[in-house]
Amino acid sequence: MEPLSPAVLVLSGRVTRAGTPRLCADLEAILTASDATVVECDVGGIVEPDLASVEAIARLSLVARRSGGRRLRLRGTPPELQLLIGLVGLADVVGLDDGADRGDGAGIEADRAPGP
Repeated sequence: MEPLSPAVLVLSGRVTRAGTPRLCADLEAILTASDATVVECDVGGIVEPDLASVEAIARLSLVARRSGGRRLRLRGTPPELQLLIGLVGLADVVGLDDGADRGDGAGIEADRAPGP
């Protein structure tokens, strides 16, 4: 049997509460068409992340879990969105990708003191 391509959901632009049900429906369609246990959610294109973005991601994570215990893993997470997710206590729930294994610098970079 040929392996399936990874399940990926891409979020871009401004994420609003009004658009969240459509995003959840899109994820449900992806989950129905795939047997992947983890869905990659590319959030690198989100513009002006806010609490509506965090709420949408939390709901998407819940949709994935309710679909046979699958998980949502965020990738390309902007620093502002990572901060908001951490502030509301959802960092462990939504599966933040720190970008360390991809080498593309998509994660938060720690502030470092200049070297000698």
